[in-house]
Amino acid sequence: MKMQWLILLALIFAVIIAVFAVVNVDAVPVDYIFGETEFPLILVILASALLGFLLSGVVAIARTYSLQRKVKALQKEMAVKESLIATQQNEISEYQKAGVVPDAQIVTNEEKPVATHADEFGREPKSDL
Repeated sequence: MKMQWLILLALIFAVIIAVFAVVNVDAVPVDYIFGETEFPLILVILASALLGFLLSGVVAIARTYSLQRKVKALQKEMAVKESLIATQQNEISEYQKAGVVPDAQIVTNEEKPVATHADEFGREPKSDL
């Protein structure tokens, strides 16, 4: 349904541009970096609309490609983590069958603080004052 609305809007937009272009058929000067020429306004309008369409299409395709790559990478990561979870669940069931109760552990992603030279020897750091 969304695609049908998109096609309908594109068709309406194309008709509006075509009507606008047909009404404006006078020749207009077009300035380039190296010169100036005159084109009918209808061609300038249609060329501008076409270039805008192509540019937005290229941007949309590039974004879609980027998002597809990201989805594939996340799916691979998810598969790895699911296999890790399955392995850990198997280990837990093995522990439960053996009657072993493991010690509780808290796992975090935080890094442990780095020991300073003074901490290694149990002394306070000297100040340079």
